[in-house]
Amino acid sequence: MKAMTEQKIRVLVAKPGLDGHDRGAKVIARALRDAGMEVIYTGLRQTPEMIVNAALQEDVNVIGLSILSGAHNAIIPRVMDLLKHNKMDDVLVVLGGIIPDQDLASMKNLGVAAIFQPGTAMDNIVQFIRTHVKPHGVPTAG
Repeated sequence: MKAMTEQKIRVLVAKPGLDGHDRGAKVIARALRDAGMEVIYTGLRQTPEMIVNAALQEDVNVIGLSILSGAHNAIIPRVMDLLKHNKMDDVLVVLGGIIPDQDLASMKNLGVAAIFQPGTAMDNIVQFIRTHVKPHGVPTAG
């Protein structure tokens, strides 16, 4: 098995819910691709089930979710439950978009590794993923 430094990091970028604005998700997807990561963009209006199924089929290391609609309190718990049910504890989940400050702690408690609000530098997102991604099969602590 190749080390993570040799193996391309695979990232699934998804737009869950009914929000129809995907410019930010596309910008992130392009930045991650330009940083040498393999990016799978699922498009708009994805259900938690569609996202986790795609992540499973694509064998991704990271799921990046972009939510602007305010539906994160309904969507994120479902995504995290489905990941746990599918024994995908080694998949890093990051969240971007409009997440109110009062919801940041609850998102982290659900298992979201990082929340990137508007204005976050692309380099910070790339570096966070490179630093925190785990090779498949390595269980998370806790």
